[in-house]
Amino acid sequence: MAHYAWIDENNLVFKVTVGVDETESINELDPETFYTQATGYNIKRTSYNHNIRKQYAGIGFTYDSVNDVFIAPQTYPSWTLDENFDWQPPTPKPEEGLWYWDEESLNWIEVDV
Repeated sequence: MAHYAWIDENNLVFKVTVGVDETESINELDPETFYTQATGYNIKRTSYNHNIRKQYAGIGFTYDSVNDVFIAPQTYPSWTLDENFDWQPPTPKPEEGLWYWDEESLNWIEVDV
């Protein structure tokens, strides 16, 4: 059993379903090719274990076909995508303590516990 992401014309994932194992063939085609031809959508395998395509695809993720990765939705408007396809804040999160990001002030705010 494998999981497959359904990707729309804007490269956004709109559905994730279970399908045949990636090592099986359907009508002599690999599952991605078969599902894509059968549905008319671009369908790519995704992995809970992050073994392929960076990370498990969820609804709202973007598929980057050039780099063959799924990218999570942008965390906050001020955050940018790094070379590993992870969203990074404008300033690094402090290492000690419990912090949350405040988009209005563009700062980390320490949680008082």
